[in-house]
Amino acid sequence: MAASEKWHDLGEVDLLSNTPLQQITIGRTRIALTYKDGRFSAISGVCNHVGGPLGSGHLEGDYVVCAWHHYKYHYATGKGEPGYEDDRVPRYELKLEGGHVFINLEAQTTRSKPHHDPHPLARPIHREPGVPRILGISTTAMDAAYPRYSTSDALLMTALQHAESLGAQTRLITLNSLRFRHCEGYYSKSAHACTWPCSITQMDPEDQLDQVYEALIHWCDAVIISTPIRWGSASSLYFKMIERMNCVQNQVTIANNTLIRNKTAAFIITGGQDNIQAVAGQMLMFFSELGFDFPQFPFIAHSRGWSAEDMENNVAFVQRNRELHDGARELSKRTIEKAQALIDSNALTRIERGGRKGHHMETE
Repeated sequence: MAASEKWHDLGEVDLLSNTPLQQITIGRTRIALTYKDGRFSAISGVCNHVGGPLGSGHLEGDYVVCAWHHYKYHYATGKGEPGYEDDRVPRYELKLEGGHVFINLEAQTTRSKPHHDPHPLARPIHREPGVPRILGISTTAMDAAYPRYSTSDALLMTALQHAESLGAQTRLITLNSLRFRHCEGYYSKSAHACTWPCSITQMDPEDQLDQVYEALIHWCDAVIISTPIRWGSASSLYFKMIERMNCVQNQVTIANNTLIRNKTAAFIITGGQDNIQAVAGQMLMFFSELGFDFPQFPFIAHSRGWSAEDMENNVAFVQRNRELHDGARELSKRTIEKAQALIDSNALTRIERGGRKGHHMETE
């Protein structure tokens, strides 16, 4: 045996051949061991993308598919799938002796990770000079072909129009018009599998939640989010959005990277049924976890109560109620004032993690 060879006993052939693909760790070396067509093969168990465990994935034809984000490598050569062969992980030499499988821990090939430009959302965050920029996000779901009157949307439009009259720049995003996938639980696989930008955003160019990420992280100084109340909760589109925004919060806990700084959030909540305080509480908690600040009295709300099922009367009430629309204007004014104060303070010093996120997570 050559002096440069470093052979390690992986175990008995009979036991190892029972599993088509498995992750094996030897010291600091991770191996994806396969048993296919009566033959053992070994490649690195570390994916080129963000270090996912290749041996914990699955075999798809001749390719090992990473458990985290589905990147593929040939089970024997370590090369990427067709068209991406240069994206390669190391392969290892194996031998069978005395009913055992041995591996040479000196890789037979090198890792090759071609340069890829970072995703546009991953660029440094820099606020361009100018007036406060106010983002409105509508979370109302409806049939685009047959739209109905939305009380939460109506008050959001009042707030944005008033922001413009006060000299702010505004932008409106209606989630109902965006095509975006549900959160697919990458965080459930591993904390580090939830990336910034969102793994789905990186892999699927047709996913349109990038518009929300772009506006929230890079464009706006403040956001006003409107939602109807649905069975005591915010809308389904609201929750679909914030589940995908978990990647923003995870940057704080996993990478100690606070993406939201000097930004303000406020809310508009309306519905036929009550439970305003619970809906507002959830929204305040979630957006505070992202790093947003809030104006005094950070939401306005309206509900006609549990017994009010005559929604047509609720619509008419909101349409003609001056107090509600004045409240939206005042909310807009408070939000702009808070945003301007944060802009003027330019408080870009390091922000310590607080609350239940105040300690470093056990992710190693």
